[in-house]
Amino acid sequence: MEIKHISHFQNESTPKSFGLMPDNEEILSFELSNKNGMKVQIINYGATVTSLQIPVSNGHLVDVVLGFDNLESYIASYNLLSPPYFGTTVGRYAGRINKGTFTLNEKTYQLNTNNNGNTLHGGNVGFGKKAWNVINLTSGNNPSITLSLSSENLDENFPGELHVDLTYTLTEDNELKLEYKATTTEDTIINLTHHSYFNLDGHDASVLDQTMFIDAEKILETNAENIPTGNFTELSNHDFDFRTTKKCPAEIDNSFVIEPTNNAVAKLLSSKNNLQMTVYTNQPSVHVYVGGNCFDILKGKENTNYHPSSGICFETQNFPDAPNHEDFPNSVLKKGEEYHQKTIYKFENIN
Repeated sequence: MEIKHISHFQNESTPKSFGLMPDNEEILSFELSNKNGMKVQIINYGATVTSLQIPVSNGHLVDVVLGFDNLESYIASYNLLSPPYFGTTVGRYAGRINKGTFTLNEKTYQLNTNNNGNTLHGGNVGFGKKAWNVINLTSGNNPSITLSLSSENLDENFPGELHVDLTYTLTEDNELKLEYKATTTEDTIINLTHHSYFNLDGHDASVLDQTMFIDAEKILETNAENIPTGNFTELSNHDFDFRTTKKCPAEIDNSFVIEPTNNAVAKLLSSKNNLQMTVYTNQPSVHVYVGGNCFDILKGKENTNYHPSSGICFETQNFPDAPNHEDFPNSVLKKGEEYHQKTIYKFENIN
């Protein structure tokens, strides 16, 4: 892998080998750390977050994301009946596209389908299964890493060659900031998201004792295959009204509609670790998911057996199937324009 423009390269930033791709390309693991002791590890396979360690009140570091210890397990996880996409960057299109078809500029495209005849998270070989290039790495205050990916024209049958840059920044305020930029050689559709499963009690615990808040009045209504119908479900008197903080549900797989705002769109809170994660984004939706399917088939990090309530995803993104709904937010990236997605996960002590 070629690494370009590395500034202030320090010994502690030296990447470590994480394993070899089937074509023998080496995948590297990079660590960013801030002055508070918070650390994030990112591999260039899928621009994936493998570890996110947060200092908590008792002085311990808690790893708050699910993941694997080696590349082989990440690759093998995609062969599961329902791949978990641990910590990965999802693209070209996060969520489901009905029957894998959409029409753009009066031309209909048929994408590869990988989920009950629908396209999920970019198709058979989405961005989480690709080796990205590391093009920039900074250390010191607010260290960052920038990864880039070029997805060729008609990759998974999406039009246009798409170029994506993703910068992860670890701020001195204990924020993990994600900034995505993308351009295309011809009009296309795009919806990028981050797929970490969070657990503020540690990746080997359950999220069911944690509480959450979501600033949403409605969710997308979906059919039996989890495809949006185009309608919305009001959340007043609904089990999934999290405008008042309450416990994480054992099962949820829903897109919450959020208004563009500088305020928190979601929060996850652990009383055990006195820890709060706050989510900010410029996207119109946060898709919340609990029920990951590792079911003892693959061992997680540190020989952990993950179970359906091991983690919770807050996937900030556009609406699933937006290309097929005129009244959903725009998902088209035009040639000559730039896609810009920004998401922040901020960690702090509650008291």
